[in-house]
Amino acid sequence: MADPTLDDLRRYAVARTLFKPTTLPRAIRQLGFVQADPIRAPARAQDLTLRHRVADYRAGDLERRYPRLPIEEDCLVNYGFLPREHLALMHPRESKSPWDAETQRKAAAVLTFVREQGQVHPRQVELHFAHGRMKNYWGGSSNASTHLLDGMHYRGMLRVARRDSGTRVYEAMAHPPCDESPVGRALRAAALVDLVVRKYAPLPAASLTYLVRLLGYGAPHLSAQTRDALRQAREQLATCRIDGTTWYWPADENPGSRRHAPDESVRLLAPFDPVVWDRRRFELLWGWTYKFEAYTPAPKRQFGHYALPLLWHDRVIGWANVSASEGRLQPIFGYSGAKPRSAAFGAALDDELQRMTQFLAAR
Repeated sequence: MADPTLDDLRRYAVARTLFKPTTLPRAIRQLGFVQADPIRAPARAQDLTLRHRVADYRAGDLERRYPRLPIEEDCLVNYGFLPREHLALMHPRESKSPWDAETQRKAAAVLTFVREQGQVHPRQVELHFAHGRMKNYWGGSSNASTHLLDGMHYRGMLRVARRDSGTRVYEAMAHPPCDESPVGRALRAAALVDLVVRKYAPLPAASLTYLVRLLGYGAPHLSAQTRDALRQAREQLATCRIDGTTWYWPADENPGSRRHAPDESVRLLAPFDPVVWDRRRFELLWGWTYKFEAYTPAPKRQFGHYALPLLWHDRVIGWANVSASEGRLQPIFGYSGAKPRSAAFGAALDDELQRMTQFLAAR
């Protein structure tokens, strides 16, 4: 296989993850993980990601269908949705921050209550136990029961059964025992590294290292094993060096394949879509810096509150902030260079805005 060019890697990065739309379970299985974000601008990130990959997808379909699908809300490199079988790679999860005896006692009492009730809303737990308020990560005040439930979910004591107007409703969870021998832990770590590589490839070397470090969120107890797996992956993955940057991708894939030829579509991507998630890779492939500025003070924003990267063919050429009022989209566009003037671009952009309108329409 000849070494790929940067153009090859660009086409490959787009084509390998923007596969032909399929069913919701198959799309999540093929992606391996879908990052979640609660902001709706104009829809949640998980919906914006899935709309390109699931046939006839509408905003909110994931939340509506979640209770009937073999998927879970859980952590990997960040929080999101993943096929249920991936949980066995990370659970039983051992947190970096052990609970004190009092917190363990509270968690045991809440777990008994959840088992008795079947499914519980955080409000039910607070009404029953009156845990009060606590200082949260951002320095403000939050509900102590909600914080405890989050911790129980992270540790695998609970699972998200469904969402009630966006709020997690929990039920008890018991993960089967796993092989805790050195070999068993090493195999799980290697599978986790393979999972993130196949989701985000092709990866610059620095991004590969960063992703494996982020696995410390989903599998903190396997940190030593994932570091070992990273060293092995560097020896087993396909690799090349372009303009001083070393790139990695799965050895059974060919970035130079003709099947990675770009289509004619325009797509508005979620800020966390696999195509654009890695900001380091983004700048190497498209030559400009994109920033997610939802949490940046408005006067300091360059792109806007929730800028959706604008992909045309195999190029990210700009961004759009999109709002919707009475079923009509109100997009505001920005471009990294000159706006394309061709009729083909205009028609493809109109098609994408029509798809976005349909996506936002209630079923």
